[in-house]
Amino acid sequence: MKGFNAYQLKWIAMIGMMLHHALYPFQDVLPLGLLIPMYAAGGLAFPILGYFVVEGYKHTSNLKLYILRLFIFGTISIPFYMLTLGVFRFNIMFAIIVSLLLLVLYDKLKSKLIFGAAFVLVSIPMLLLFDWLFFGPIVVLLYYTIKNETARRLVPGAVAAVLWLALSAFAMWGLIQVTPYLYADGPMMTAEFARAQRDMIYSMMGNTNVVISSLFFPLVCVIAAILVKNYNGERGKQSKWLFYAFYPLHLAIIAIVALITGFADFSVFGF
Repeated sequence: MKGFNAYQLKWIAMIGMMLHHALYPFQDVLPLGLLIPMYAAGGLAFPILGYFVVEGYKHTSNLKLYILRLFIFGTISIPFYMLTLGVFRFNIMFAIIVSLLLLVLYDKLKSKLIFGAAFVLVSIPMLLLFDWLFFGPIVVLLYYTIKNETARRLVPGAVAAVLWLALSAFAMWGLIQVTPYLYADGPMMTAEFARAQRDMIYSMMGNTNVVISSLFFPLVCVIAAILVKNYNGERGKQSKWLFYAFYPLHLAIIAIVALITGFADFSVFGF
């Protein structure tokens, strides 16, 4: 059977995720030509993994155990995630947990208006505190609610691309606006305010070259959608624990390399 099986797609998503995460400790020394493909590769992750989150939700025999596994491995990953990305944020395991809980809420609430209000309330803290912001739950919900199979496989990745392009363009616009005032007060803002705005963008996205690189992320989200479209429905090799083990392991390896090379930033831990 042509196309990709689940095992192959998960590996594609995880390799993209690994390349994306690996750039963060070294973003100040990596050239833009390398940052762009590394950052963009991350666009493979959630459109592919989000599809299989929904498949898991539909077919799991024990949702509580599914969520518990995500919580355990997500918790194990926290220090490595913080050391790798240099910021405190709930990692993708917690974003998946929230997405699953929203699916449960979607199924149980009769009023979709109430569900929409709940979704908005959940999205506000996710914007600053979660990996993939609130885009992850949107992608998962689309995979769950779209009925036409072709559209179900293509639309969520395309929506992720549009959302990320908007975020990247806004961040780029913000940097362009503040740059002239970083070291001298101007008619529009003070240097102190300009630096505060720049630092806020950096804390969410990375340095200026990373923000530039993020503009290419949406293209790979579209590629991920095409890959999901070509999923052949086969499981491939047994891979139940693959993502659970890979996630903290790859973050730990990146963190250790950053420590050895002197690029680890412990300020995220408060010292």
